Amino acid sequence: MTDLRHIRALLFDVFGSVVDWRSSITRDLTAWGLANGTTADWEAFARDWRSHYQSNLEEVRSGRRPFTLLDTLHREALNVLLEKYGIHDLSEHQKDHVNRVWHRLDAWPDSVPGLLRLKAHFTIAPLSNGNVSLLNNMAKHAALPWDLNLSTQWFKAYKPMPETYLGAVQALGLEPEQVMMCAAHNDDLKAAQEVGLKTAFWPRPTEYGLDQNKDMKPTEPWHIVAKDIRDLADQLIG
Repeated sequence: MTDLRHIRALLFDVFGSVVDWRSSITRDLTAWGLANGTTADWEAFARDWRSHYQSNLEEVRSGRRPFTLLDTLHREALNVLLEKYGIHDLSEHQKDHVNRVWHRLDAWPDSVPGLLRLKAHFTIAPLSNGNVSLLNNMAKHAALPWDLNLSTQWFKAYKPMPETYLGAVQALGLEPEQVMMCAAHNDDLKAAQEVGLKTAFWPRPTEYGLDQNKDMKPTEPWHIVAKDIRDLADQLIG
């Protein structure tokens, strides 16, 4: 077994790993739609919106586009979806409110209790492609007890680019082996492990819905495989 006693900081993927974006967006926009006379299959809308995520980030990662905040990328995808779903005549204020639903995501039930336990023993921070203001607002909304905000915006790059993980390590004043990347996504952990970070995985089998078929189990022998963030705390702290 790997000796993890030298771990000083835990970095967390956020979308899907710590917060439940699909259910949160569905609930939020269902209530908003009822109040504003706007109907749609909001769960399908949320999943469709998320499906634009990686392709939009890849435009930046590839260098085809300068670094662009995730809020802007979300808004561009939203404009496409509003047309696709036949949602017209929204004011700019309404579009902005809908776009900022990503700032209002709720935590999974185990997230806050687990993070609070971990915070007592480690520095904890998000390492997320969400921009600084998005992560700050989300933390306020969901009571996420981060010690600091390590948005990839600080590094002008998007995961899984190596400079995101190494930039966070440098910001913490630590060595890669003193930092653990924690996520429900195997590809995130693989990229972190390749630059020397320790890794922890737990599944979120309903992140994308009942028909989810990826990240149901670990694909590598990660340093910790947990049931959820509470279990991660149990394994790291005892």
